[in-house]
Amino acid sequence: MSNVAIQTIAVNRKALHDYHILDTVEAGLVLTGTEIKSIRAGRANLREAYAALDKGEMWLFNMHVAHYEAASRFNHEPTRQRKLLLHKKELWSFGGRAEEQGLTLVPLRLYLKNGLAKVEIGLAKGKRVYDKRETIARREAERQIQRALRREKL
Repeated sequence: MSNVAIQTIAVNRKALHDYHILDTVEAGLVLTGTEIKSIRAGRANLREAYAALDKGEMWLFNMHVAHYEAASRFNHEPTRQRKLLLHKKELWSFGGRAEEQGLTLVPLRLYLKNGLAKVEIGLAKGKRVYDKRETIARREAERQIQRALRREKL
């Protein structure tokens, strides 16, 4: 039995609203010392982030990791591009599907798994406006059903 400790740091809720997620993969991140310390403190944001394949490597762009306050002048740049660590098979499968089908690679969740920073990357297709409205309407209907069931139990 393996004890896997997972601590979620950031979730990209906007991506879940704007995209249909078709498939996901877990990737490691190449970070500097001040970046991992800042992430462990919970100071990261995935809102505007995206992933892309460049020269056979996958990179994460626009993920904001706040400056680590205890660091001196050797602090990192908050929105620098970060390399993603994937197996070659996953890299070509995800990157190839994204390029040939016109899909987007979006980070869905940043978490610590046994002390190592991981990011869950989703292969996503953009939602249309009517899809977003449909999702909101479905969520509202489910909430009303849950409320009615709770009232009935009382």
